[in-house]
Amino acid sequence: MKVNAIQSTDGLGNQTSVSAPGQQEEFSSYLKTSASLEEIFTEASQKYNVPKNLIKAIAKAESDFRPNATSGAGAQGIMQLMPGTARELGVTDAYDPYQNIMGGTKYISQMLEKYNGDISLALAAYNAGSNNVAKYGGIPPFEETQNYVVKVTRFMNDGIEVPEGSYSVNAAGVAAEGGASVQKMEDSYYQNILEQLFSYEDYLQFIDLYTKIQEAQQEKVKEEQEKQEQEQQDSYYAYQELRYSPAVMNLLG
Repeated sequence: MKVNAIQSTDGLGNQTSVSAPGQQEEFSSYLKTSASLEEIFTEASQKYNVPKNLIKAIAKAESDFRPNATSGAGAQGIMQLMPGTARELGVTDAYDPYQNIMGGTKYISQMLEKYNGDISLALAAYNAGSNNVAKYGGIPPFEETQNYVVKVTRFMNDGIEVPEGSYSVNAAGVAAEGGASVQKMEDSYYQNILEQLFSYEDYLQFIDLYTKIQEAQQEKVKEEQEKQEQEQQDSYYAYQELRYSPAVMNLLG
């Protein structure tokens, strides 16, 4: 819905037109409405052509529908989006239920497209990344990922009760279709995990340790080469001494 002007009347009863704020912008970009989680799931399902029960099952498994959930690795919101992945999906506030669900649904829709509609592989990629799915030629042999696929599938098949409650909806916070590539989002996802696990100080310590290890290995290789050269040289001199010793010369001559 777009609004270009608002009709009003002046003091004489004549109609006048007043430009609406943010002319040519989406109406939802400056007027917030509210919706239940069930309504948000329905909209996300229709927009990205993903079964609604699948989206709800992921939300149940990821956060139990808690908008303020944060994992130890830094994943945020109902669908547990990593900050970098959320940005790539166009989500400006990962704790906003509407944006989070729309972003998570967009991501799982890309996984479903990538794996030709195979829900198990799409869920494995959502949990462990498509790089691991490719590496192992299917669901990775990670206990967490295997349990995750089973749990979400069970939730999806059994049906899920969504908590009641209304949330603000501001569609302008979610990027339009197109967005970043799946690979770019996955790279950002792993980068964010590393940022959560390691500080810059940890990085500097790692570089220092790695450099020392490399130097020690190079020094060891150099010492072994020098030792081999010395042994070869000693063998040569020993041979020459033996060859030209008086006893050998008398024997030969």
